[in-house]
Amino acid sequence: MSRFWSALVNQLTPYVPGEQPKTDNLIKLNTNENPYAPSPVAIKAMQGAANAKLRLYPDPESADLKACIADYYELKPQQVFIGNGSDEVLAHCFQALLKHEQPLLFPDITYSFYSVYSRLYQIEYQQIALADDFSICLDDYKLPNGGVIFANPNAPTGKLLALESIENFLQHNTQSVVVVDEAYIDFGGQSAVTLVDRYPNLVVIQTLSKSRSLAGLRVGFAIAQADLIDALERVKNSFNSYPMDRFSTTGAIAAINDHEYFGAQCDKIINSREWLTAQLAGIGFSIIPSKTNFLFVSHKTLPAGHIATTLRDKNIIVRHFNQPRIDNYLRITIGTQQECESLVAALNEIVI
Repeated sequence: MSRFWSALVNQLTPYVPGEQPKTDNLIKLNTNENPYAPSPVAIKAMQGAANAKLRLYPDPESADLKACIADYYELKPQQVFIGNGSDEVLAHCFQALLKHEQPLLFPDITYSFYSVYSRLYQIEYQQIALADDFSICLDDYKLPNGGVIFANPNAPTGKLLALESIENFLQHNTQSVVVVDEAYIDFGGQSAVTLVDRYPNLVVIQTLSKSRSLAGLRVGFAIAQADLIDALERVKNSFNSYPMDRFSTTGAIAAINDHEYFGAQCDKIINSREWLTAQLAGIGFSIIPSKTNFLFVSHKTLPAGHIATTLRDKNIIVRHFNQPRIDNYLRITIGTQQECESLVAALNEIVI
């Protein structure tokens, strides 16, 4: 703590990302990165972008990428906002759309950046408890509020809300913005993007980090009706008018357009997820039903912390959240099929 810090900084508890180890001999199943390489078409496109135009600023509007995303979802470019990763897009949403007199509502177990941003931007918030089975019950959110945000599928639980439930809530909650954070939607869910044209208070946020293997590029976007997008643009242009570099824009467009590769990699992860679910159930784990690229699990007899530490000794990293309600759970990223098999082999040695 420094005497030069502002009063706000003294009150902040920053977000803590998953460990990024410096060694190369680990099976890394702790940060929900895609185990497969980005689209070869995207890599080639970025290599081609290494040219003399790098001396120029990128397009501040990211117009080509907006048009690409709009075309993909059959919307208009004016309904798309681009940011430097979905975390930045979320940050702009908190400032532009979720800071009001009444409290912001979000689950008690969810992406921890929601509470971090609330404190950073001094937004009053109320956390709504997940049900005993870790599901989000949107009826519990039918309270006076200045906005609602939730991840679907939720993280770290992996549970998916049906699109019908979201639409029913939107029909009730008409006076504040509802943000649906869809970082993992491509692994088995139905996107709420299909509802955007019907609900003027809906914002859907996605990322290219997970299903398109571009975590290293930092590309995120929001989809909403044009007046909400305008609010995000106002905040962005008051903060950083050039958030997307030429490599990111070029690679993102190529990855989105490579439909065949995208579908094939998602299918690999889904198949490995289902295989791993069955294997873990067979050795005493309880698994929350997942529609993501990770599993949220607990063992019937062994503490989660012990399992995580012992796996680390075997050069396998998983995520242990040492916090109320979930301190006996592990979040395990779906790796390649070979990595999943190595994990099961190691767990067989631990739990037997």
